[in-house]
Amino acid sequence: QVKLAESGGGLVQAGGSLRLSCAASGGTFEDYNIGWFRQAPGKEREEREFVAGITWNGDITDYGDFARGRFTISRDNGKNTVYLEMNRLIPGDTADYYCAGDDRPAWGGPDKYPPGYTIWGQGTQVTVSS
Repeated sequence: QVKLAESGGGLVQAGGSLRLSCAASGGTFEDYNIGWFRQAPGKEREEREFVAGITWNGDITDYGDFARGRFTISRDNGKNTVYLEMNRLIPGDTADYYCAGDDRPAWGGPDKYPPGYTIWGQGTQVTVSS
């Protein structure tokens, strides 16, 4: 089965940028649509917020309203990796960021809701200072 591992988090000043990576190992990465979710400090796992998603072949992407125009999701199936480029970061973006995999058909685009995702990484922490 595919396992996911996030990297690239860290501390950045407001207005800065970070690129998160979600690397897959084992299984068939192309079987999965990938979503990025975030969990803000003090929030429960059930309150994870959709950040961005991308279908298995990269044809369809979608974003949370707060991410649209600032964040870009992409994937390289040859490297078994999905990327999340985050620009113009604000303190409100501070959270643990998780990537997750969904192997169902996504005709209408990636699912925005966490229960649809069956595999999850351990998360990477992003802190944006003011």
